[in-house]
Amino acid sequence: MSYKDRIHACADYDADDFIPFMVDVAQVGRIRRTFVPCLQAFADVFIITDDAVALSPDLDTYDRRTAAMIPVLNQFRDEGLVPGWRDEPYSAGIAFSAPALFEMERAAVPLFGVRGYGVHMNGFVRDGDAISMWIGKRSLSKPTGPGKLDQMVAGGQPVGMGLKDNLIKECAEEAGIPEDIAARAKPVGTITYVTDRTEGLRDDELFNFDLEVPIDFTPQNTDGEVDDFYLWPIGKVAERVQTTEDFKFNAALVVIDFLVRHGEIDADHPDYSDIIAGLHH
Repeated sequence: MSYKDRIHACADYDADDFIPFMVDVAQVGRIRRTFVPCLQAFADVFIITDDAVALSPDLDTYDRRTAAMIPVLNQFRDEGLVPGWRDEPYSAGIAFSAPALFEMERAAVPLFGVRGYGVHMNGFVRDGDAISMWIGKRSLSKPTGPGKLDQMVAGGQPVGMGLKDNLIKECAEEAGIPEDIAARAKPVGTITYVTDRTEGLRDDELFNFDLEVPIDFTPQNTDGEVDDFYLWPIGKVAERVQTTEDFKFNAALVVIDFLVRHGEIDADHPDYSDIIAGLHH
């Protein structure tokens, strides 16, 4: 196993298995071809051709598109096609910085291959020159990656909230981090990936943050989404990412990005260039 294996696990899809999902002339997602027949019952919502699925041009505003998607997704939920329903609205559009075209239930985002966004925070401690990282173990009740290892704090990006505000909220819920400490988290870039998973196409952009926490701070989960926390030397974290599949698929990439930025993966590493490129698909 290697760091490249972790990256390749987040770049595992066949483009021929999907067709574009369009709003007007903008592509907002990709839908698995085998799922397209499930949309045919909603002729007032979707225009289906051999080459694409498009929202009806009659749905010409944010509110109309959002309202039209609600009964579609509710039916798919009732049919068991949208596992892990969260009642969390997510924006759908062509880019994070572009105006959203509609909103939809978070759990259904991969079903339509719409780009998803999230915040991930590396919580770490310094003791002299040594770095240790706080690792969370995801609750076994989580719909995605139950029991997998994860960042100290991570969460999806909901409608109507800024990235830093969302991170501070997640810090309180997932790790009991006070707002004055959470506010010190520094944005350190993004990673992107596209991968075919059971829930659909995960086309994600993760906004990453680093937070150096006080050496005497111990995280405490408050929302039931984390079963345990571990403070590991960075070498142990690197070894687990490199040689096992213990980390959630995207959390492994966030750790790799941290290792690169902090010099734990040296420029002389034989896969260095491939690792850098692989974090940004």
